[in-house]
Amino acid sequence: MRILSRISLAAPLVALALSVSAGIATAQNTETIQGGNTYVALASSFVTALGTLDVKPGTVGPTQLKNGVVNFPVIGGAIDLDTAAGQILHSGGLTLTAGQTVVTLQSFIIDTTSTPVITGLVSANGKLVGRLPLFDLALPSGLTVPLRPANGQLLLKGVGVTLDSAAAGALNSVFKVTAFKGGFGIGTAQVLIDLPGCFDLSDIFELLF
Repeated sequence: MRILSRISLAAPLVALALSVSAGIATAQNTETIQGGNTYVALASSFVTALGTLDVKPGTVGPTQLKNGVVNFPVIGGAIDLDTAAGQILHSGGLTLTAGQTVVTLQSFIIDTTSTPVITGLVSANGKLVGRLPLFDLALPSGLTVPLRPANGQLLLKGVGVTLDSAAAGALNSVFKVTAFKGGFGIGTAQVLIDLPGCFDLSDIFELLF
């Protein structure tokens, strides 16, 4: 009897889910981002280069640096699943310190509305410089659209991260060096975002049965 009761409850719920899905399919496919994390595995060449320049990397909370990997919590944004165009907002950040000079890079935004780039708020010795393009992104060659979330999440692996030429120039100016170059490899990113508006019918069946 309990199984029959669950089946009788499941039928209208599934019908509702299908009707909602049909409505979504005819509408624009832009989804609100409500959470997640971006992880960047830093390239050993980048870490070595910083050491050569006596520049020490640090973090802005809640970012953590462990075993050569930094994380940046996702706090919002939106993405169009049909085109992969969007903006992904993050908290946390990085610091670069050499002697008495401290550069802070924080509040990163992954922007794929045009050429993929990460922008961030830049401060030098406590003085806000502004929002600048910091890192250029190379999306995986096998990426296809529309993007297809699974269980309300979208995972993107193998994103190449390189230093933007504008950021290289700014760092050279602040640290009084010429070593920073546009295109220098920073690392490889993995982006995981939560899309509560995307649900899977299998989730409903799992809850009911």
